[in-house]
Amino acid sequence: MRKRIFMLLDAGHGDQPMAQAVDVFLISLISLNVIAVILESVPSIEAVYGNYFVIFEVFSITVFTIEYILRVWSAVESDNPRYRSPIKGRLRFMRSPLAIIDLMVILPYFLSMFIGVDLRMLRALRMLRAFRLTRYATSMNILFQVLRNEASVIAAALFVLLMLILVAASVTYLAEHTVQPEAFGSIPHALWWAVVTMTTIGYGDVVPQTVIGRLCAGVVGIISVGIVAVPAGILASGFSDALHQRRKKFEHVVEDILGNGHISDADREVLRHMQEELGLSPRDAALMLKAGYRRAEQSAERGAEPPDKQSGGKA
Repeated sequence: MRKRIFMLLDAGHGDQPMAQAVDVFLISLISLNVIAVILESVPSIEAVYGNYFVIFEVFSITVFTIEYILRVWSAVESDNPRYRSPIKGRLRFMRSPLAIIDLMVILPYFLSMFIGVDLRMLRALRMLRAFRLTRYATSMNILFQVLRNEASVIAAALFVLLMLILVAASVTYLAEHTVQPEAFGSIPHALWWAVVTMTTIGYGDVVPQTVIGRLCAGVVGIISVGIVAVPAGILASGFSDALHQRRKKFEHVVEDILGNGHISDADREVLRHMQEELGLSPRDAALMLKAGYRRAEQSAERGAEPPDKQSGGKA
């Protein structure tokens, strides 16, 4: 029973209609919750349908709570060896990013029963339910993988950017605080201008007036064009590498299976599971399988050629 519940709740691993129905139900419920939070912020709609929103909220919290409890209980059935221990494994699972998001979805509702919580803050926290959709989005899983792999590089780039922001704010404060005490009265005040300038947003609400301040703004604007784009470039490169590695992994599995000379029904099931696990589209998987067939045929043809022909006729 525990294994079956795990397979039903584990997105992308359920190969039965019931598991697919559970995925569709949870995705629909999360999406409807996000829509409900948005509509509830409109006073005219909330005044008419407020009671329905409350009923839907109670229903959603009940479903999400049961789901969270079942996920924690069945976590020991995961393929991840870190979750195999009955107690420590479940605690490790509860500390995983997706499990923390699941907990944050339901926790504010129960806390509001015991402590006074601002309802506006509670409604805002309900928007966190949108992050639960990342469980079913392969692209987001790839993004999280890239963030883990490139964390040190991204952190270094952000550190350099932070240092430049602080230097720009300090220099501009020294140049402008006497001329514009309201906008540049302190370094924390100047930080707003530095951030807006270095991110190339440029609201224009705060503008340097002194020669040194304008010179600093010009230098900051030129430097920031390259510095701010570095983290985005790192993410784009890491995203491309992650996709390439996933395709290579699928190609290796195809080559191993085609090494037997044929593909059985069990092999096709393995390829289907691998496709879902790696987040490949059916079209990409079919193209890679076709290319694998072609390579296998070419390899077989080269193996059937006489040795003297393979060596170009040379002894």
